[in-house]
Amino acid sequence: MLINRLVVIGVGLIGGSVARDARKFGLVKEIIGCGRGEANLQKAVELGVVDSYTTDVADAVKDADMVLMAAPMGAFESLFRAMKPALSPNTIITDAGSVKGCVVDDAIKVFGEVPANLVPAHPIAGTEKSGVEASFEGLYRDRRVLLTPTEQTDPQATAKVRALWTGIGARVDEIGVEHHDKVLAATSHLPHLLAYGLVDTLARMDDSREIFSYAAGGFRDFTRIAASDPQMWHDINFTNRKAILEVLDLYRADLDQLRHWISTDDSESLMTCFKNAKSARDHFSSIFHAGKPGDGDE
Repeated sequence: MLINRLVVIGVGLIGGSVARDARKFGLVKEIIGCGRGEANLQKAVELGVVDSYTTDVADAVKDADMVLMAAPMGAFESLFRAMKPALSPNTIITDAGSVKGCVVDDAIKVFGEVPANLVPAHPIAGTEKSGVEASFEGLYRDRRVLLTPTEQTDPQATAKVRALWTGIGARVDEIGVEHHDKVLAATSHLPHLLAYGLVDTLARMDDSREIFSYAAGGFRDFTRIAASDPQMWHDINFTNRKAILEVLDLYRADLDQLRHWISTDDSESLMTCFKNAKSARDHFSSIFHAGKPGDGDE
């Protein structure tokens, strides 16, 4: 038994799927759910995802061996403040958020330093669905999980978090906090921002019903992620603001360049761009094909 008492704050797709697999593989003795939505928590008990629940964060973390924060990124500072008085010195705190710099920053605001038992983590897996009923066993099988321990992080705490993820079938790597946020801004956060923006633009057009009724498979594939939880992605865009703005500015400049080529009939430049993009996509196709539909939505 790896963990006697696991507390999952935010029992939705991500947190609920961790809980399901931790129980399935015998990694945990007791799972406590915590969150603001009591109906969702009651459903989590009914489904056997958690053993019991509370809406009180301090009550939840008492005597916990590990706390997994799977709530929206904007809630982390308040969650840290709520749990601080009740935390045992040996309790390991980890998370499943898509931005890591804000986790470290929020911890410093509340604790005055990065706690030795804080192990920031990011499972690169998910779907556009949310809530405990969207959770399922096997979400993390062969999926990559990035740990971003700091210089202050206790190696034993990192090892225990690594063991949890590998125990449910994930592939675990370690990466620096700042580098993580830059990479994910480009590969995950920007695509979600673009999908939300495109769907919103088209939905506000006078002939939006006709536009969506004639949408082909490419449009559905590209915009599927716009069905993701708005609150989660709202928080991600503000907590990773600097890195997202940098890559957004770069992409906006490239869009202007594409517009210029089309407006000036620069066929050669446009074709070169398309060929380069296809070559790059083909080169990395083996990485993409190693995943499954929905992989990396977070």
